[in-house]
Amino acid sequence: MNIYGYIRVSSRDQNEDRQLLSLKRIGVLEKNIYLDKISGKSFVRPQYLQLLKRLKKGDIVIIKSIDRLGRNYEEILEQWRKITKEIGADIQVIDMPLLNTNTAHGDLTGVFIADLVLQILAYVAETERAFIRQRQAEGIAAAQRRGIQFGCKKKNVPENFEKYYQLWCEDKISLRKAAADLQMNYSTFYRRCMELKEGEKNKLKKRYKG
Repeated sequence: MNIYGYIRVSSRDQNEDRQLLSLKRIGVLEKNIYLDKISGKSFVRPQYLQLLKRLKKGDIVIIKSIDRLGRNYEEILEQWRKITKEIGADIQVIDMPLLNTNTAHGDLTGVFIADLVLQILAYVAETERAFIRQRQAEGIAAAQRRGIQFGCKKKNVPENFEKYYQLWCEDKISLRKAAADLQMNYSTFYRRCMELKEGEKNKLKKRYKG
């Protein structure tokens, strides 16, 4: 029987020390610890796949918490089945011992309880996601009825923006010089000029139509 540890952090900027310390504290050898710095949305992870190849019946995989295995509970359930049923290895979750599949040796009690708890967690997680989506939709609809507009709020332009806009339209100043004088980002100044031009065109169209 071999004991392996698996660590996952979402990005290269996140620190894995907390998980590493927890695994070492319960006796997992560093050479048997696999680490992925990648999103939990997919199980296409280099180190995780290497761990699966190495796992054999009777081995144990230890993780700090269930979300270190993944974020999508449907995928977690599938990987859980692969490890415990297909390979025949056990899983231990440090932060939630109820999920440990090796709590009772010689029968299926541990696996059964762990599977049951995991199914409940998956149901709760999916229900909560549905509630969050519903609350967000209801909140947005209510805000829109009150006249609240969503999206990025534009920064106010400097007071003398239109003066420089006119100078640029008359070819009396370059875009970069105008942006520099206004202490605006070049691309921002150009975008706001284009917006103003478009607005003027629309006004003219409405005037002619009227």
